[in-house]
Amino acid sequence: MGNVNVIKRGNVYQYKFEIASVGGKRKFINKSGFKTKAEAIECGNLAYTEYINAGVPFKECKMSYSDYLDYWLNNYCKTNLKFSTIQAYTTLINKYIKPKLGMYRLSTITSVRLNIFISELVEEYEFSRSYFKNILKVVKGSFRDACDIYGMIKYNPALTIRLPRMDIEKEEVKHLYTLDEVTMILDRFKGQDAFTCSFLTSCFTGMRTGEVFALTWEDIDFEERIIHIKHSIYDKPRDDKGRWYIGTTKTISGTRDVYISSTLLSALKNFKKKQDYLKKLYGKKYIYYHKEEVTNSFGKVIETRIIENKKGYKYDNNIDLVFVKPNGNYVGTDLIRYPFKIIRNELGIKHCRFYDLRGSYATKILNNGIERREVADILGHKDVSTTENYYISSTSDTRKNATEVFDSLMKSDVIDEIVEYKIWFHFLFFCSFLEVPLSF
Repeated sequence: MGNVNVIKRGNVYQYKFEIASVGGKRKFINKSGFKTKAEAIECGNLAYTEYINAGVPFKECKMSYSDYLDYWLNNYCKTNLKFSTIQAYTTLINKYIKPKLGMYRLSTITSVRLNIFISELVEEYEFSRSYFKNILKVVKGSFRDACDIYGMIKYNPALTIRLPRMDIEKEEVKHLYTLDEVTMILDRFKGQDAFTCSFLTSCFTGMRTGEVFALTWEDIDFEERIIHIKHSIYDKPRDDKGRWYIGTTKTISGTRDVYISSTLLSALKNFKKKQDYLKKLYGKKYIYYHKEEVTNSFGKVIETRIIENKKGYKYDNNIDLVFVKPNGNYVGTDLIRYPFKIIRNELGIKHCRFYDLRGSYATKILNNGIERREVADILGHKDVSTTENYYISSTSDTRKNATEVFDSLMKSDVIDEIVEYKIWFHFLFFCSFLEVPLSF
């Protein structure tokens, strides 16, 4: 193997370099016809670079990092990532990455500059360590693909980037609900059945927010006392068909079955009875929904959206959503938005979220003897320690026991009253007779 040699042949120049031998015979690549020696050297070096890259031509990328990030979002992320993830990436890119790195050429950014970038961010903002890790994840992913997929850079400068030491770490706000708080919340929202039942569902199963509001009655097996978690919902900018979409769970392990405790079983059964009654009461005014597949330009299904049925039309893909308003109106996770303003401001439970019911559930059952492997299976997690992954088996009996352990910890008169979801027949009849709108 040798470097590129340039020789003059008559009135033109030729480059030539040796390549790997084949069958013991020396091989060369050469090309002639260049008017100047400089031209032959430049083209010879490009050809040699292409050769040592296994025939893939390398062209220096003059694109700015900002423009490349837009290209990366549109070409890689939209094809391979979920909508919610793309939204999160876009926010991090526009707020923190582009302002500090976007003006530089993609090909000139070095590992030194990237480490300076993250160090400056840590000094400037008081985010949690996990939030900074998310920013690094975007940077590393974008440079990895620029190098390995698109061939825009010869090496990946983000390989050595890491977070600096953080003496004071700001942790994510996580609220652990007490029984008194759960009782207070349910007592305050008596009569708002869709909210209290969704609250209890997350509280007694640890389901993610999007998983709770993606539930259909087909997902709930009352006989076997199982909830089949197969979907999650997300929203996009509203158009004439609405804004709610139903997709897969956050991870592959997120598709799972959870067992229903006695308290939650009563809540869901009684809530369904009341909902069935309301469907009859509202009659043609009750709102129903169906699913519609969204395809790309190649005809591939990329999304499934939830669309309100038009009166007088029949649909094949009807979807019987669980947590809807009394008239059937589906508002997704907006159902919990106003109640949580009241919970924070009126009830004084600051910094709490619906999602914190998930962590509260896990903490309570962990502290009462349930193995971490079991908790991971219930919550749809795959990341536990290697020992727990290989030496602790998860069984349906222990997962059933976990639901009953939590059930025994969450006993109160208010919960027992709420889960009955009584139908006030005389009141409902009176409202229907006067055509008064209902608000539960």
